[in-house]
Amino acid sequence: MATSRSDPSSLRKDGPPFPRLLVANRGEIAVRIIRACRDLGIESVATYSDADADALHTRMADRAERIGPASAAESYLSIDAVMAAAARSGAAAIHPGYGFLSENADFARAVEDAGLVFVGPPPETLESLGDKLAARRAVSAAGVPIVPGLLVPLPSDGDGSLSQIDLGEVAFPAMLKAAAGGGGRGMRQVADRAGLEAALPGAGREALAAFGDGTLYLERLISPARHVEVQLLGDRHGNLAILGERECSVQRRHQKLVEESPSPAVSPGLRAELAESARLVAGTVAFHSAATVEFLVDVDGAHYFLEMNTRLQVEHGVTELVTGLDLVAWQIRVAAGEHLSESVMASTPLGHAIEARVYAEDPHRRFAPVSGTVTAWRMPDGPGIRVDAGITANTPLPVEYDPLLAKVMVHAEDRPAAVARLRRALGETAIGGVQTDLSFLRWLVDEPAFVTGAYDTGLIPDEWGDGPTLTDEERSLAGEAAWQARARSAPEPSASARQGEPGAESAWQQVARREAVGRRRPG
Repeated sequence: MATSRSDPSSLRKDGPPFPRLLVANRGEIAVRIIRACRDLGIESVATYSDADADALHTRMADRAERIGPASAAESYLSIDAVMAAAARSGAAAIHPGYGFLSENADFARAVEDAGLVFVGPPPETLESLGDKLAARRAVSAAGVPIVPGLLVPLPSDGDGSLSQIDLGEVAFPAMLKAAAGGGGRGMRQVADRAGLEAALPGAGREALAAFGDGTLYLERLISPARHVEVQLLGDRHGNLAILGERECSVQRRHQKLVEESPSPAVSPGLRAELAESARLVAGTVAFHSAATVEFLVDVDGAHYFLEMNTRLQVEHGVTELVTGLDLVAWQIRVAAGEHLSESVMASTPLGHAIEARVYAEDPHRRFAPVSGTVTAWRMPDGPGIRVDAGITANTPLPVEYDPLLAKVMVHAEDRPAAVARLRRALGETAIGGVQTDLSFLRWLVDEPAFVTGAYDTGLIPDEWGDGPTLTDEERSLAGEAAWQARARSAPEPSASARQGEPGAESAWQQVARREAVGRRRPG
């Protein structure tokens, strides 16, 4: 694939994008970046805390640098510690992965000030997108629909400010959100003004702890709704590739559990509208990396801007499966100044891919995180199956970090085949020593709303709740043997038994309209 760089100080065209790259992250995403570095001929440098001294990513990299104790604040979130590791290692670039410092403008600026390349957008872009209210204003000015909302003044000493606030186009029930970040932190659904006033203190504290900013805003509740995001890839030369959409509506606590591409709710017409809106949003900022623009889609097919993330997403793998592109490698290549190739610009998604996130969580107890040591580890394998993981058997799970264990992904020629393949893959997955969400994921692939594609963001609270009432012994024994036997015996559907191509918007609309009244929905 031909390459070119605008920077005359960059490496020769037949060399790697960078001689050495530091990975400022851990777990499965660190492993993923290290593998991309190997493919590109780049020497990789892992960063690790004391809790990760023997972690898979630490052992896989060409070299590793300790950055502090187990506490994330003193290691993976410490700009000084990461920059010191970069200086010791002689790295020319830093890839932040996702989470931790990936959207921290101060970190991106520190990388640039040190004369290194940040694999991501400029710090100014991170600052502008970090202000959710400013981003909403810029996007609206560009002609992209936004959910009606307003800044919420914090009441002081019972001055009645909430009772006097003009809600404009916002009506109850509504969603209270943190202005400085996402991921469900600081988010509350409120039914009325009294509920809003009661939710403000807790939401503000949570937002302040997560983002250093307790500012909140109120949005109209779009319900029922689908959460759909568009994948973008941009270079330093103004080229922008739009790589299709992903469906992200299977969520708990407003955080994603299962994603698929393409969305079963998006018709060709809506797909074109989403792509154009994503293009307009991208035009409001400068970026040269992977990015996503996230939308809510209502039952009538209207879409509303949620946010833009100019970083890698956890679910990037499903787009890689349907496009055949390595998004991580392209992130690194465009950071080095390369042009997006003609094949990237002309890429058309093929088939259907689904990702299921396997977490150390108890889905029967509101998906509460758990800790322990993974004593057994067996992942599925075979054509059309991909697993991204950062652990192996006999791995302790530090309580300081996200409980994501693995991402089980499948790819097939259409959605029914992909669902069947995911059912088999989950049946062949076995993890011992810790509670996981596998029982929920196995339930999901048989849940009629998911099987037909006619689901929305209310699926988990409405249909799963806390799951079947089982004892601990029943939970451990009921699933494995039965599921594995079923997975072995259940064939994937033949082409004649499958539905047509995805994108039947009307199926979800019909079900959603029929069930909208009286159902509980999150935003």
